[in-house]
Amino acid sequence: MSGGVQRVQSGSPWEDAFGFSRAVAAGDRVVVGGTTSFQGDILYGEGDPYEQARVALANALAAIAEFGLGPESVIAVRLLLTHARDVDDVGRAHKEVFDSVRPVMTMAVVSGFVDSRILVEVELEAFRGDLA
Repeated sequence: MSGGVQRVQSGSPWEDAFGFSRAVAAGDRVVVGGTTSFQGDILYGEGDPYEQARVALANALAAIAEFGLGPESVIAVRLLLTHARDVDDVGRAHKEVFDSVRPVMTMAVVSGFVDSRILVEVELEAFRGDLA
């Protein structure tokens, strides 16, 4: 376990514009804020909820990798979608990553995101303490 609070930036222009970090670690807990399928200025999977979920999950996992963590460290996932019709596609992407880990998960439908092309946003919580 590391002491103090550590922060990771992803390079998203919204981080500077709105004053937030992609991930923050404090003690044994690492929290990843709303992460989409944007990488730089490119939105991956435009119009495809499965692909957006797959890339957003990979982006969120890249943030916890900065702290030396992987999917097995994830204890909670929140999936936010703009359409209920996308539940199965987004759930399939989640299962591909976390089937053997089985973190708790919340999936909710929201009215929209800051960019109307975004269909999925992911939040993660990970544990970096001793599991013994």
